[in-house]
Amino acid sequence: MAQSRSTLGVLSVLIILALLAGGVWWRLRPDPEEESDSAELSEEAGEVVESVQQQFSTELPQPVSGVAAVQDTLWISVTAKGRAEAIRETRITARTSGIVMSVPVRENQTVSSGQLMVRIDTTEYALEVAARFAALQKARADYQTRLIGDDTLEDEEVRARRDRLARAITGLDEAEVAHRRAVLDLEKTSIRAPFGARVADLKVVPGQFVPEGEELLTVVDIDPIKVAVQVLGTEVVYLDEGRAATLDFTAFPDQSFHGRIETINPVIDPETNTARVTVHIDNSDGRIKPGMYAEADLEAQQFPDRILVPRTAILETADRRTHLFVLEDGRAKWRYVTPGLENDRLVELIEGDEDWVVPGEIVLVDGHYYLPHDAAVELVADPEAAGGRPTR
Repeated sequence: MAQSRSTLGVLSVLIILALLAGGVWWRLRPDPEEESDSAELSEEAGEVVESVQQQFSTELPQPVSGVAAVQDTLWISVTAKGRAEAIRETRITARTSGIVMSVPVRENQTVSSGQLMVRIDTTEYALEVAARFAALQKARADYQTRLIGDDTLEDEEVRARRDRLARAITGLDEAEVAHRRAVLDLEKTSIRAPFGARVADLKVVPGQFVPEGEELLTVVDIDPIKVAVQVLGTEVVYLDEGRAATLDFTAFPDQSFHGRIETINPVIDPETNTARVTVHIDNSDGRIKPGMYAEADLEAQQFPDRILVPRTAILETADRRTHLFVLEDGRAKWRYVTPGLENDRLVELIEGDEDWVVPGEIVLVDGHYYLPHDAAVELVADPEAAGGRPTR
């Protein structure tokens, strides 16, 4: 009986401990949703790790772009700002007064030399021509009447004196001058283009009265168009007429225009310490308008026979040593280089103790910033579009 009670007590203790252990497990058990989220996070982390491993793998070809190193002339350019101007420009004014009868042109229209642009009423001027012509005819008749029989005179000097006298008495000279002036006034009613150009600043309409000297319109010749830039006196000495110029207009941010240095003003403005340099640009489509502002890169100093690579090819290590990548058998090979002179696009490579880059070798210019040495690469036009990492 005593043994049964002892056994019962032990069983009771075991049951109590089992209940306590179950309660603790119940409180501390993981939530099924948390387990699911944890599993998903583990899968995502695994994918990220795998992606990173693939991206920085030296065996998986990385998309990059490259160009060939060249041996060419390096131009150091001079930068200056300027404004477009017409090659030729003139304001057209009325040479006689009257009512404007027609304006057969419009602004921005191209006109050829001698083309009619404005016509003034010709009625009064045509009548004046007719009246002067009648007076001229009468004077000629009187003149001829006075010289009847003079053809029989043998003395040429006498005949000449009688001719001058007859012209003076009949007023033939004055009549001829008056008639010519009337014809000229009639011609002035037709306003014509002085040269091939475009119409600008049209200020008159049909039916409007214009006095003599009134401004009617402006004609501008803008093909080619010129850009006058102001270059510092310390830099203009490096420029020569005929050298190339590249201009970027604020109106066309995605396009550059190319021209030539036409003239260089030999006088330095003492107030601004600049000289005017005129660049001519083809403008057959008329896109560039007078008054547009531009920034010009003018070819100045030249350094021939230099090994040149794009500036984007040059990288810098943590210890500030410059290097680039050369494509060799489908791999990016790290080479230390010494850069020399440069312009806004190209860098000269100076031959030294480091590995030398020869003309024709492909240097990487995009997608190469994070590459390790000897990484497998694939040349593409756009590394970012091909899934790579652009340099900038």
